[in-house]
Amino acid sequence: MKQVFINLPVKDVEKSMNLYSQLGFTNNPQFSDESGKCMVWSEHIFVMLLTHQKFATFTTKPIADTKSNLAGLFSLSAGSLDELNNIVTNGLKAGGTEPNEIRDYGFMQQRTIEDFDGHTWEIFFMDMSKFPNE
Repeated sequence: MKQVFINLPVKDVEKSMNLYSQLGFTNNPQFSDESGKCMVWSEHIFVMLLTHQKFATFTTKPIADTKSNLAGLFSLSAGSLDELNNIVTNGLKAGGTEPNEIRDYGFMQQRTIEDFDGHTWEIFFMDMSKFPNE
């Protein structure tokens, strides 16, 4: 079975875990400790929230300041426009920020939310019945 693990350096693991929980992730305590939390999106997609000290053990490069520089865009699909809006609304209530307005591409609606460290998540709903057939 193939799985995706996204490792993110965060300044406050507990605070970040609470935000990600509000976005719809669940914590897997088996792979969590005080220096990192394993957050589960699905049976194949995981986000590891790691202290800067723990994250630094996996790389020789400096950790990017994602509050002022973009290191990557991470995208998660929602099953409906209501689910998309609920995910982002819950994340905003937990302290996340939305840097721009919803974008509507006709067949896809997309909202952006940033966590406390500036990691950027694109949450989208795609209705393939509205995809252009050109």
